[in-house]
Amino acid sequence: MTDSQIEITADLVRTLLQEQHPDLAGLSILEVAGGWDNQQWRLGDEFAVRMPRTERAPELQRKECRWLPVLAPLLPLPVPNPVRIGEPSALFPKPWTIMSWVPGEALDCTSISRGDHAADALADFLRALHVEAPIEAPISSDRGAHPVRYTAGFEHFLQAVDPNGVADDVRALWADAVAAPEWKGPPVWVHGDLHPANVVVSGGTLSGVIDFGDLCAGDPAWDLAAAWVVLPAGVDSRFFDVYGHADEATIRRARGLAVLKSLFLMLMGQNGDRGLPGGKPTWGPAGRAALDRVLSSA
Repeated sequence: MTDSQIEITADLVRTLLQEQHPDLAGLSILEVAGGWDNQQWRLGDEFAVRMPRTERAPELQRKECRWLPVLAPLLPLPVPNPVRIGEPSALFPKPWTIMSWVPGEALDCTSISRGDHAADALADFLRALHVEAPIEAPISSDRGAHPVRYTAGFEHFLQAVDPNGVADDVRALWADAVAAPEWKGPPVWVHGDLHPANVVVSGGTLSGVIDFGDLCAGDPAWDLAAAWVVLPAGVDSRFFDVYGHADEATIRRARGLAVLKSLFLMLMGQNGDRGLPGGKPTWGPAGRAALDRVLSSA
């Protein structure tokens, strides 16, 4: 039996804890909805167990365990930090991790009511994250570069989603991003996957950032797309004012990447509504709202 065939249950998680981390095995275990590469379980009040369920997941977990302890002290919002490593065993043949729990509710299941505060918080977070990455920082093959590299993906998402009445406007924003000059600075640390399911909200504002599996060195525009993908309408100008380092070309690339991410979220929502594997029903409305925001800001 391969790991993809193994049903990851609370009993399995508890048995693994009893074998490898018995001091934590008595804590409550609660499955957390969502997750793409990893199935997540809340462990007590302070921890999360992340069990890989895709082929690439173990490498993403190793990346987080290598770099989050370096980055977390620099960041003004809570992020997960590795606490323990689970070793492959006869019960589960891949490594798994125990991370610190970031309190809050994922944005795809709630909303931000304090838009100005959230804009400031996200701008401060990204200004702290977007420092020059070291030479040994990971490079991603599917994010972090100029938008022109992702035109095939854009076309696939657009045709799959076919957003009513706005396809021409969507294409125009993407074309403008593709025509924008490349990032001229050194590669910076980029979260790489900022969207509503990967940020958490408490008290109506942004309170944490999670899932750093796609962390890489690259163009900061990949994260600055969150001005529309994550934040509510009407605060993008405030966000860029507080961030302070984005020139016109970077904002153009960020707008195009926001369109790309919005279409992807819509597609995953569409797949979820159809009951297809990997579909995320809550992502569809979040993606459509993000698309409307970026189109109205252009």
